[in-house]
Amino acid sequence: MKKQHIKWVLFFSLLIILEGCKSSQTAVNGIEKSNTQNWVGTWAAAQMLVEPNNMPPAPGLAENTLRQIIRVSIGGKKLRLHFSNIYSDQPTVLKSVSIANVADAPAIDAATQKTLSFKGNPGVTMNPQEEVFSDAFDFVLQPGQLLAITIHYGTASQKTSGHPGSRTTSYILEGDNLNNAAFSGAVKTDHWYSIMGVDVIAPKKSANIVCLGNSITDGRGSGTNKQNRWTDIFSGRLLENKGTEHIGVLNLGIGGNCVVRGGLGPTALNRFDRDVLSQAGTKWLVILEGINDIGGIKTAEEAPVRAQELIAAYKVMIDKAHAKGIKVYGCTILPFEKSFYDAPYRQEARDIVNAWIRGNNGFDAVIDFDAAMASEPGSKTILPNMHDKDFLHPNELGYKRMGEAIDLGLFK
Repeated sequence: MKKQHIKWVLFFSLLIILEGCKSSQTAVNGIEKSNTQNWVGTWAAAQMLVEPNNMPPAPGLAENTLRQIIRVSIGGKKLRLHFSNIYSDQPTVLKSVSIANVADAPAIDAATQKTLSFKGNPGVTMNPQEEVFSDAFDFVLQPGQLLAITIHYGTASQKTSGHPGSRTTSYILEGDNLNNAAFSGAVKTDHWYSIMGVDVIAPKKSANIVCLGNSITDGRGSGTNKQNRWTDIFSGRLLENKGTEHIGVLNLGIGGNCVVRGGLGPTALNRFDRDVLSQAGTKWLVILEGINDIGGIKTAEEAPVRAQELIAAYKVMIDKAHAKGIKVYGCTILPFEKSFYDAPYRQEARDIVNAWIRGNNGFDAVIDFDAAMASEPGSKTILPNMHDKDFLHPNELGYKRMGEAIDLGLFK
C-alpha cells in the first residue's frame, strides 16, 4: 500500500508539472505574440485652438452629433482612437462614439458600424487640456480607406480643440444620431473637431512617417474631399510599393504654422513633443517648415538672424528625434518669388536655410522640394502650372509632383 501510495503521489505530481509547463508555454507564447506586434499610428491631425471663424456652425456640437471623414494609411484588425480637449478650458463630453466604413459620405455602411468604449464605459468626459484614448477594439481597417467617425456630444467646451484645415467635409445633425446611417440633411463644415489620431495593432516591422509642416503639408490648394495632399500621394505610393506597404504616413501640418515664433497654432518647437515624439510607431520624421518664419521677416538686417534661428530650431528637433531613434529628413523650402512673401532679404534667408539643409549638416537625408518645384534649375519661382494662383502654395498638380518626388528607398 505504501508503494502504491507513492506511485499515485508521483503520478499527480507529474500532472501538476505538465500543467505548469503548459501554462508557462501559453504565457511565453503570449509574450512572444506581444513582442511581434505594436501600436502604430495610421492617421493623425495636429491640434490647435480653433479660431472663431472656423468654429462649428449652428446647431453646434453640444448635445448634437458630428460625423467626420478621414483617410487612413496602413490597415489593421485592432484599433484605438485618440481624442482631444487640449486647448479647451471647459470639459467636453463624448456621450457615445462609433466608427464605420464610408458608403457615400456622409452615409455609412451600417453593417460595419462599431461603437467604442472608454475604460469600459460608453462615453467619456474630457477635462480641460486633456486627451483620451478609446479602449482597443476589433475592426477590419483596410489600407488607405475612408473611415467615418461619429460622435454624439454632451456638454462641449466653448473653446474647441481641433484641426481647421481638414480639406474634408464634416457633418452635424441635431440630437442623438449616432446610429443614423444616411445622415441626410446634415449641416456641412470643412473642419475637424476633437479627433486626434487612429492607431492600429501592426507587426513589429510596421512603422510610420510623421510629416511636420505648415499649410503646404496641411494641403492648402489641394482638392476638398479628394485626399490629394502631397502626404496622401506619398502614402498611396508607399502602400502600393513592395517593401514599404507596411509604412504609414501621419500629416501633422498646420496652416500658417511657424517653427520658432508667430503664426497659427503652437509653433513647431512647442508642439514637437506631442505631435512627433508621442506618436505610436514613428520611425521617420519629415520636416517641411520655415516659409512662414521667413515670410515674417521685416528688414534686411533681420534676415540672416531669422535664418540662423531656423537652423538652430532644426538642430533641436533633430537631436530630440534622434534621441528617440527616429531618422529625420529635411525638406528644402519651396520657391516663393512673385508671392506675397517675396522680398530680396527673405529670398536671402531662404537661400541660407536651404544651403544648410542641402549641406547635410544634421539631417539624415534631404528631400529637395525646392528643386522639384522650381520653374527651372536655380529659379526662385514655382512652376507656373503647379501653384494655387499665389506663387506660394502648390495646386493639385503640384502636390502630385511633390508626392511623387520622394525617394521611397529612404524608407526601406
